[in-house]
Amino acid sequence: MAKACQLFSGSTGNSILISSKGHNFLVDIGVSAKRCEQALLEIGVEPDSIDAVFVTHEHGDHSAGLRVFCTRHKTPVFAPELCLEAMLESGLITDAVHFEKLEYSLELCGIEVNAFKQSHDSEDCAGYRFNLSDGRSISVCTDTGYVTENAKEVLAGTDMIFLESNHEIAMVELGPYPYHLKRRILGTRGHLSNFACAEFIKELSQSGTTRFVLSHLSRENNTPEIARQTALAALVELGLNEGSDFRLFVSPPQNESRGIVL
Repeated sequence: MAKACQLFSGSTGNSILISSKGHNFLVDIGVSAKRCEQALLEIGVEPDSIDAVFVTHEHGDHSAGLRVFCTRHKTPVFAPELCLEAMLESGLITDAVHFEKLEYSLELCGIEVNAFKQSHDSEDCAGYRFNLSDGRSISVCTDTGYVTENAKEVLAGTDMIFLESNHEIAMVELGPYPYHLKRRILGTRGHLSNFACAEFIKELSQSGTTRFVLSHLSRENNTPEIARQTALAALVELGLNEGSDFRLFVSPPQNESRGIVL
């Protein structure tokens, strides 16, 4: 049985658990090691059971707890080369952590992990697709100003996806953020809007994806209701029915469930 659970989501910290046949991976640890450990224990997962952490990029809301967690539990870290260099330089990881460069793909614990390029204002940013041993797949695509061609190629046909639905464009434009921050969010190296997310959801659905988890929502420039309704409208536009043709979830800032079973 495979399952996935977004432990934390948003600008205050991000982490996703992916489990398959007794093996557990984390994508990012953007909260303290203590908070991550507690969140895992609350859903019955021992922190020592994490086989690896895959890092999307070096920003603190994705990497803050890496050094302590991975040193304490001897958990290896995989990330793009430039991301690793940036984390080493800033002290987010040290030589006490076992880390390895991942640019394209690897097989670990019988699971094939494929990385793809994102467009974000970091040294490097990756998304990941996990092809499980039972033939199913779970993917993570967050922190990108637009969906890259590399992402579209790798993500086609994934069974389940954690997909960024960060902001409602009008809320950013009319909100209190300074101009430079608005430009960052709305730019091609910023974050994916509700509309862009919904458009990509239509593509994914037509390629066979049936489970969508809206992730990395902004607390200031979005609401769970707006994000969900935008994505739902896109799927209904294709003539699909929620419950029978697809399932649609919205990640809260901190996990409130035991995860989604594939």
